Amino acid sequence: MIFNREEQHLMLEGSVLSKEDVKRLVACHTEEASGFLYELYRFLEEWFSDSPYLTVKTSGSTGTPKLLKVRKEQMMQSARLTCEFLGLRQGDSVLLCMPLQYIAGKMVVVRALVAGLNLVIRTPSGHPMADVDIPLRFAAMVPLQVYNTLQVPAEKERLCRTDILIIGGGAIDAGLEAEIRQLPVKVYSTYGVTETLSHIALRQLNGPDASMLYRPFPSVRLSLSSEHTLVIDAPLVCDTTLVTNDVAEIYSDGSFSILGRKDNTINTGGIKVQAEQIEEILRPWMRVPFAITSVPDARLGEAVVLLVEKGADAELPETKMKELLSKYQLPKMILSVGAIPLTETGKINRAACRQLALTYRTDR
Repeated sequence: MIFNREEQHLMLEGSVLSKEDVKRLVACHTEEASGFLYELYRFLEEWFSDSPYLTVKTSGSTGTPKLLKVRKEQMMQSARLTCEFLGLRQGDSVLLCMPLQYIAGKMVVVRALVAGLNLVIRTPSGHPMADVDIPLRFAAMVPLQVYNTLQVPAEKERLCRTDILIIGGGAIDAGLEAEIRQLPVKVYSTYGVTETLSHIALRQLNGPDASMLYRPFPSVRLSLSSEHTLVIDAPLVCDTTLVTNDVAEIYSDGSFSILGRKDNTINTGGIKVQAEQIEEILRPWMRVPFAITSVPDARLGEAVVLLVEKGADAELPETKMKELLSKYQLPKMILSVGAIPLTETGKINRAACRQLALTYRTDR
């Protein structure tokens, strides 16, 4: 692996690009580059610059996305951890199909630079395998891309020729995970935050080693805060110990599970329930997009609210909900809305959902 940026080059679909090539391509981009390819050139120009830092954008799942300054040296260490764990080697073809303003997309490129991988690029879309004609060693996608790919037989066949797939950037529901278990591809769900430069743990979704638990990389140490949120000590990729907002359980063998976000804990009648856990229970029964949120309540402190996109058969019968949920998890209000608010990366925008529920109640 190459950790000296002066010695790195990018293999782009079989062609080798040096630092000098990147400068030339950026300078004459109107002729030789456009769209996503030009974004890649601009990222490479920033990567090869003298600055030891890059700026990345967080996903903004709890509100407005933030800009973070991260060290290129630590990005390379993150790339090394992933490549070593997955056995990625020089010349392996890997797919870039995610936006480059976020850490996940940037890290696909950094892995290619560090390990000498052959980068195959496709403009980010819901159907990244639409025209990928070569077998891939590795691909990284968000859940929606995987779901869409599995709905199109030709795209699913191309995905099945991929050796390793990692999925990040959002929750994988039970239905999608059941489909993934039938794939010949080795598939992992990732856990990480922007501050840890992509993932620090993986959970295998299929094959004999499939598990419901995440396993951290060997250099990562985990603990729980007083609020039962995950604390990450990953010195290779993050200078400080990171206290996350993710409510977790850690097991004796070092593996862990994520229950939800502290921000999404609803204290209703003195009992704490997790919005994500309620959504997971309801998801197999809901036919339209939905989200769990809350509003202030004089009696309960907070009342659970179910937001449902308008549509035929949108609402789950009350008797079924009572069968599935505990009395504390049961929504006290069901609101029909035009659309469930989402972030730029397709996650539920929790802050906007709370505001929508509040606005609806005020209007009523």
